[in-house]
Amino acid sequence: MLFENQISKYIAVKAFSLTLLKLSSRKVESCFCVFDGNIYNFFHYLLKARSGSTMGHRKTHAPKHGSLAYLPRHRAKKPVARIRHWPKVQADSPRLLGFSAYKAGMTYVFAIEDKKRSPHFGKEVMRAATVLETPPILVCGIRTYTKTPYGLKNITEAWMKDPPAVLDRLLVLPENFDTEAMLEKIQQNLDQTTTIRVIAATQPSQTSLSKKKPETMEIQIGGGTIQQQLDYAKQLLGKTVAPEEVFKEGQYIDVAGITVGKGFQGPVKRWGVTKLQHKGRKTKRGIATLGPWNPHHLMYSIPRAGQMGYHQRIEYNKRILKIGKDGKEVTVKGGFLRYGEVNGPYMIIEGSIPGTEKRHIRLRVPARPPTEVPESPPQVTYVSVESPQGK
Repeated sequence: MLFENQISKYIAVKAFSLTLLKLSSRKVESCFCVFDGNIYNFFHYLLKARSGSTMGHRKTHAPKHGSLAYLPRHRAKKPVARIRHWPKVQADSPRLLGFSAYKAGMTYVFAIEDKKRSPHFGKEVMRAATVLETPPILVCGIRTYTKTPYGLKNITEAWMKDPPAVLDRLLVLPENFDTEAMLEKIQQNLDQTTTIRVIAATQPSQTSLSKKKPETMEIQIGGGTIQQQLDYAKQLLGKTVAPEEVFKEGQYIDVAGITVGKGFQGPVKRWGVTKLQHKGRKTKRGIATLGPWNPHHLMYSIPRAGQMGYHQRIEYNKRILKIGKDGKEVTVKGGFLRYGEVNGPYMIIEGSIPGTEKRHIRLRVPARPPTEVPESPPQVTYVSVESPQGK
């Protein structure tokens, strides 16, 4: 039974509940049924009544995840990534702007933190890292472009005299290449040339992969003048290029690759939408509606089932922790799962990169480099070579 001072509190709290909390009179009366004289407990029951539940629960509203900028999410045309943009490099001498690698697997390293703004500056920290096998690439040809209102247009190209026989697995090669005549034609059209790229081929035979068919790609030359770039390309024609000639330790690079394919997946796994209640009709791992009545078409933003994974992705500003020549230094015990041993030159990159093991990875000079870059290369104190399958 309420006393007089509690009656005044009851009137004030009920007015507060009906106006500010916007509770019904029936809910307020139910809260007073458990009123024990403590005003704080009463407010606790009021807030529970407003929330509609007395237990913790998952929110029933969960918008779809994933950016709409990547639509349509279809399978990549080739397992080799395309690089559609090459950044401009301000340098006196020409240089290659990209390289090629194969993903071996992941491990972890200990390094000295050299970011001055980090709270762990100067301390030894652990970092997840990816090991790439980087056999030298073979420069097979030179290709020149001119700039038009509709994009770059190919002018001409020149190939090395005696290309390796393994290129027959990829291209239909003529019997003889007149390299001198091709280079002379490039020199005659140099006044129209705006971009010079080299045609490079990988050498998977130098890795632990079982494949023999190489990948070919174009790598742009940046820095210097057009004449200097052409002279530099002539020097590289028919020769191999090692990774340390293009990149250095501590440098930031962009990594392009094809992600791990996951096949045809539903909207719950593909977009992260909420599962419907278990008492509902028909489907549970679908969406509740396909969109509004108007417009009378299915909007592209509706989460639907379809292909998941095996998309081309580029990750920006991945730091090179170490570049080495002997892959046995970083090969884990028993070899990397689904890859094997790293035989030749290698590269350790901080963090993860897209793609599965054995996937071809393309490396590029950063298109949007960070503003603060440590001056000296990172000090890697330990590289884990323990077996990923346990001890």
